[in-house]
Amino acid sequence: MPSSALAADLDAIARLKRERDAVIVAHNYQLPEVQDLADFVGDSLAMARWARQTSARVLVVAGVYFMAETASILCPDKTVLIPDADAGCSLAASITAEQLRAWKAEWPDAVVVAYVNTSAEVKAESDYCCTSSNAVDVVNAIDPERDILFLPDFYLGSHVARVTGRKNIHVWLGECHVHATIRGEDLAAKAQAHQDAELLIHPECGCTTRALALPPEGVPHHVLSTDGMIRHARQTPARTLIVATEVGLLHRLRRENPDKTFLPAQEDAVCPFMKRIDVAKIRRSLETLTTVVDVPPAVRERALIPLQRMVSIGGASAARAAS
Repeated sequence: MPSSALAADLDAIARLKRERDAVIVAHNYQLPEVQDLADFVGDSLAMARWARQTSARVLVVAGVYFMAETASILCPDKTVLIPDADAGCSLAASITAEQLRAWKAEWPDAVVVAYVNTSAEVKAESDYCCTSSNAVDVVNAIDPERDILFLPDFYLGSHVARVTGRKNIHVWLGECHVHATIRGEDLAAKAQAHQDAELLIHPECGCTTRALALPPEGVPHHVLSTDGMIRHARQTPARTLIVATEVGLLHRLRRENPDKTFLPAQEDAVCPFMKRIDVAKIRRSLETLTTVVDVPPAVRERALIPLQRMVSIGGASAARAAS
């Protein structure tokens, strides 16, 4: 049973959603109680596609700031709120628009592919956006003779280069400070202790390349986005799964698959930015209609093009995955 304070917040949120014509969209890494009250929970691509389709006038984004910017760009007719404007992202902060412009000047004929974990200003300097779930499809959609500048995540970019076999992908040296510290040796040790388990590895992980070489022979392993992990967990006959990503995903995995066991690859893989938003902040955000995230029109117009390409390619990927 929720505490009296939490119950009061939940009742107020339900009322305010009706009054404001509002919905709550949350990322897979959010606190369990935030995921439970959200109208939709998913990865960045799924959040963007769902936000675009909902008829609600107000979107409360329970995630980090770039996700609210993305919603604002894709949904200019909606009021987009983030309950804590200080919910940033170490990966998004690893490149600025000025740095990207300088990099583009070195490769004037290259195609720029920006991971969605970037600021609106960086997206505005890009040709395509992608998420971990459709990065390979985005790159495969580009002329194989064209150089690609992939940013900002080094590990995801390296994974995409490995999967596609392209030699003309130039990768920015950025990283998620949480995923980068997930150690391949720890993952291998956990796999050794649970040899009946499958390994699910997020491509942002610093251990991705090393981890694929480390598990005991015969241990199944899959490099997947967070929503890819959700889908795989529903379908696999495996009863135990070791999950290498931010630990917030485990709540949804366990809730949707109560008959299976999910073990974190690393217990302390916690993003403090993702945990800044709580139920009380969501209530205050709806009460006061703050903080509004409003991307300037000039930036929005340019950033919309790569985001539309991301959503379009993501839709095709999702259809194939579901078939």
